[in-house]
Parts: sequence; structure tokens; C-alpha cells
Amino acid sequence: MLARLSIRDIVLIERLDIEFARGLAVLTGETGAGKSILLDAFALALGGRGDAGLVRHGAEHGQVTAAFDVARGHPAFAILAANGLDDASPDDSSEMILRRVQLADGRTRAFINDQTVSVQTLKAVGASLVEIHGQHDERALVDAATHRRLLDAFAGLEKDVAALETLWDARRAARATLDAHRAGMERAAREADFLRHAADELKKLNPKDGEETSLAERRTTMMQGEKIAGDLREAQEAVSGHHSPVASLAAAVRRLERRAGNAPALIDPAVKAIDAAINALEEADQHLTAALIAADFDPLELERIEERLFALRAASRKYSTPVDALAELAKKYAADVALIDAGAGQLKALEEKAAEADSRYAAAAAKLSASRAKSAEKLNKAVAGELAPLKLERAKFMTQVETDPGAPGPQGCDRVEFWVQTNPGTKPGPLMKVASGGELSRFLLALKVVLSDKGSAPTLVFDEIDTGVGGAVADAIGARLARLASKVQVMAVTHAPQVAARADQHLLISKDALDKGKRVATRVDALQADRRREEIARMLAGAEITAEARAAADQLIKAAG
Repeated sequence: MLARLSIRDIVLIERLDIEFARGLAVLTGETGAGKSILLDAFALALGGRGDAGLVRHGAEHGQVTAAFDVARGHPAFAILAANGLDDASPDDSSEMILRRVQLADGRTRAFINDQTVSVQTLKAVGASLVEIHGQHDERALVDAATHRRLLDAFAGLEKDVAALETLWDARRAARATLDAHRAGMERAAREADFLRHAADELKKLNPKDGEETSLAERRTTMMQGEKIAGDLREAQEAVSGHHSPVASLAAAVRRLERRAGNAPALIDPAVKAIDAAINALEEADQHLTAALIAADFDPLELERIEERLFALRAASRKYSTPVDALAELAKKYAADVALIDAGAGQLKALEEKAAEADSRYAAAAAKLSASRAKSAEKLNKAVAGELAPLKLERAKFMTQVETDPGAPGPQGCDRVEFWVQTNPGTKPGPLMKVASGGELSRFLLALKVVLSDKGSAPTLVFDEIDTGVGGAVADAIGARLARLASKVQVMAVTHAPQVAARADQHLLISKDALDKGKRVATRVDALQADRRREEIARMLAGAEITAEARAAADQLIKAAG
């Protein structure tokens, strides 16, 4: 419910703070006092269209703040959560504060619990908290989907609708899976020959993830090893091959040793040096042999690696796919071939699953349609019982339920629309098209009373729905507003004293002259006792309040209880 409304610098309102309570609150005042301004400001806080003309002359901006006490679990919190916003006020209470700033240049800013939001989000939250109805206000009833929701709320079918939505999602998912499988089979069938050839070829190739990189590194290592081995062999040929100096040096040593007895001092040092050279060459030969053994590789392995790389890269070019993606491509082609081979059986299973989902949905939708049709008759009778006191005794209210199984949806196959026949012999038609402004507001009131707190926002605002009606009808309207206010918070802008007399809270809207009459400002006063009687007497008598008017006002207040 609306707890507080604060308005700053909107048209004729400089500063206004109003506390609201549960029950029926009426707003009265002379024509032009500012009742429409108050509602326009309230609508702005609820996400209504902004207008630079709303800003009070001389002010840079106007601001409207509406504070609500909202029950936990209310849909407004779900809207906040869906938009990534905290679902509570800073003190974690159930208070929700909607604020709108209107700048003089036409721009607006929107806030919920002091968090910046889009106007669309503010409007969605506002619509879930407040409904504003008037003779020319069509928002609550213009959409046939609203009629369906109201009928479902009246019949208590919300759980059935939620269950049907779940079946609809399951049906849609089953259909999507079936369509995807069927499309895959058709695609695979068109490419069957290519797919089989490609799957067989890639299966034989058997590519592995990362294989190209691994083989390329191994080949590089082996090719470098081959070059080193060539140099080692050349060195070994020089040290111990056909052109090795070892044999010549050994022969020289033997000749010198035979002469050593004749001149030892000359020959022994040379023999020792040559022996050392021979030993060094033999040691070098041993190192070279060991190095060749270490650098040895299988040329056939290098050939196999090069052939494997060639095959992988050829497949990569053929299928326009990186080598590292060939393994995944092989899996895909294999799956497509399997789809061709086993698809028919799987298709049949998916068709049976989709048919079963269709059947479950159709059965639940048919049951829901039957419940709606039965509940529509009950709703018609209930609304009819409210029409006579509202001077609509010759009118008929009809809930049209059109069922089309060929046009299913998440909420069923029904299109629900409220129709009326305003007079016998006239052609029935949609409520929004057939009923006049006054009739529309009274039909709406009858419907709201019947629905009570079902399918309704926690705060309802009725703007002059009693315009143009007589005392008895105005009294009936007041009685129904009071009944409605026992379930939800009701605010009514009224000129009817019969309505005002039934209020739990009476707010008087008036104008004050400021700055020696140079400007005026709208004010709102909460009336109690004598002042309330005086205002109702004014509404009865007009400009001059008589003793008879005051007595009549007392009688109205007393009769209203």
C-alpha cells in the first residue's frame, strides 16, 4: 500500500507531504484546486510520461517520491531482481521507495530505493503496485491478456496456469529437439557420400590433438642430429680412416726405435712425443665413436615422420581445417554418419516424445479452458449482481472465452475478453468500445468489487468515477468503494458527498494565495470531525453552506458508519 507521497515543485505544488493509511481515502476540493495535478504527479512517480511543463515555474526541477509498504513475495520484488536490483530498502524492511525527478529541460531520472533505474523498470514496478482508473483511463482493461489474468484470478486458476506454462516449455523444448534432429538428418542425407568418404578417410588418418607440433619438433631434432653426425664421421675419417696419420707415425716410431741405441739422447724425446700424439689420436677416435653412437637415428623414422606430416597437412588443406582441428572434425563427421545410420530410430523416439508433450499440454489446456468457461459464467453472475445499484440494471456483462486449439500459447488456447450490452436490443461488444465513460468506470468498479483483492494491485486509484451520477448511484459507488477498501487500499478523487462520507481518510485539496496574491500553491489537509462535516456540506450545498446542508452531511456520515 501507499504509505507516503512527497511532491516538490510540480506545477502549483511547492512542497507537499501526505501520509496515507489503509482503507478508503478520498480527495475532494473545488474544481481547479489541483486534484488532477496531484494525480499527474503520482503517475510521474509510477513511471508515467514526463513533461517539462510539470516543473513549477522558476524551479530547476521537480520531484515526486512515493513510499510503499510492500508484502514480501509481491511481484514488484521479482521485477527488481530481474533487473539486478536489491529487493529491499537499506534497512531490509518491506518499504519500497519510488522516486522520479523531472528536469526543466524535459529530461527525467528514475530511482527505486535510491538506486538508478530505467523509466521502463520504474513503470513496471509502479504498475504492479498501483492501478489508476478513471472515465478515460483504459490501461487496466485495454489488453485482452489482462482480462484473462483477471478471470484466472477470480477462479483461482493461477497454479493451473503455471503448470500449463511448464508443460508449454517442455512441449517447445521437445519440438526444438525434434526439429534440430530432423534438420541434422536432412543435412546429413544431402551430404551422405561425402560424409562417409570423409569419415572413413579421417578415421584411417586418426589425427591426434597437438600431433603436428610434436612431429615437427621431432623432425627438427633428427635433421639437426644428421648434420652433426656427418661432421663427426668426417672427423673420424681424418683421425682413424684411410688417410689417418697413425700408421705412418707408428712406422716412424719403429724406425727411430731401431736407431735409438746409436743416439738415445736425440731419438728418445721424439719417440715419446710421437707416442703421445698416437695415443691422443686414438683417444679422439674413441670420443668420435661415442659421439656417433649418441647421434645415431633411424633414417626410416625420419621418413615416417615426414610422411605423417605430409598426410596431416594434406588433409588440413583438403578439409580447410587447421591440423589441430582435424581430430574434432573427424568426430563430427563420424557423428553425422552415425546420425544417418541410426537417425531414423532416434527420430521416431523424438517424435513420440514430442507427441507425448503435445498430448500432455493439450489435455491440460483443454481442462483449463473448461474451467475458464465455467468460471466465466460465475464471474458474469457476480458482476451482474453489482450492476443494478450502479444504475446499470438493464446492462449485461459477458466474459467471452474463445478457444482455438490451433493457436496454443503458454497460458493456453483461450482468448478472454470482457463484453457488455448496455441496453436491451443493442449489439454487445468489447467493454472498451461499447461502454461510455461513465458506464465504463461503473463496470470497472463492479468488476473490481467482485474480484476484490484477486488479481489487483495493492493500491487502487479511482479518478472521478462518480461524475454525472445521481445520489443513489453515488451512494452505491461509495458503498462499493468501501467494500473494496476492506481488501485493498483505495484512493478516490470525488465530487460526490455520498462517497466522501464513507472515507476512512478525507483529504481536502485547495489553493493558497502567496506573495500577496501574486501566485498560488496547492495544499492538502487531512480533515477530521467538524472540518470533514463542513467539506461534505459544501459538496452538498455549493458555495453557501446552510444548516440543512450540515445536517445532511451529519446524516450521510452517520449512515456510512
